[in-house]
Amino acid sequence: MPPSEESNRLLLAWKLALLRFAVTHDKSDRLNVAALAAELDRPGGRRDADDTLHFFRRTSSQLCAAISGQQPDAQAMLENFCKQTEEPRLRLAFAAAMGMTSSGPAPAQPRPKRNPELFRGLPPRRSASL
Repeated sequence: MPPSEESNRLLLAWKLALLRFAVTHDKSDRLNVAALAAELDRPGGRRDADDTLHFFRRTSSQLCAAISGQQPDAQAMLENFCKQTEEPRLRLAFAAAMGMTSSGPAPAQPRPKRNPELFRGLPPRRSASL
């Protein structure tokens, strides 16, 4: 598997682990988030790498504290995480798990206009008699 695909899968697994922790508040789920964060912080996935990257571990710690209600700015942090989550279903599931009413603006998709000529020429609909 190419490194970028593996990184994407690991990132998705981390987000899903955060969702699971948001639902369960279980210590083992929090440890799973931390383990995945440590894996993401390893440059190139090397086990013997210098332990200098801390982004995912720091972010995971802050998000888990916010989920647990131990962070003073928890709501803002969780809303920001939702807005940064690109997968719509995951974003909505996380927002629902946290009891947020809005997970950010929904992507605007223009509603197609109905063509007035759409049914022209079709025979009139007959009512079904039973």
